[in-house]
Amino acid sequence: MSYTIGQSAKLRKTITEADIILFAGISGDANPVHIDEIAARESRFGRRIAHGMLGAGLISAVIGMHLPGPGTIYLNQSLAFRSPMYIGDTVTAYAEIKSLRDDKPIATLITKVLNEEGKTLIEGEAIVLLPS
Repeated sequence: MSYTIGQSAKLRKTITEADIILFAGISGDANPVHIDEIAARESRFGRRIAHGMLGAGLISAVIGMHLPGPGTIYLNQSLAFRSPMYIGDTVTAYAEIKSLRDDKPIATLITKVLNEEGKTLIEGEAIVLLPS
């Protein structure tokens, strides 16, 4: 497959309580702000939030399944967590090809997770080895 600068892909998902509980179990991150309603109410967020890395996982899904797609290998990913994801948010994970190396099958991607209002929740940049 050939790739072009500006090419993009996205994935939409509504964040559920089950997503948060399953992610806590898989990752071992049982931070009360994610799983304890009372503790979360007393936090700066006022309610439970999804794990930031759950959102980062959605970026990984876009990269691994859509663009560049199956066979892509992560080399690097920067992430800036701008705003929390809440249960019930419908988020869009997005990746766009920013640059392509001429000497190697490597691409730099702009990565983001936005909520349904278009607010940036996570932003960053990925460097990936393109599939052969």
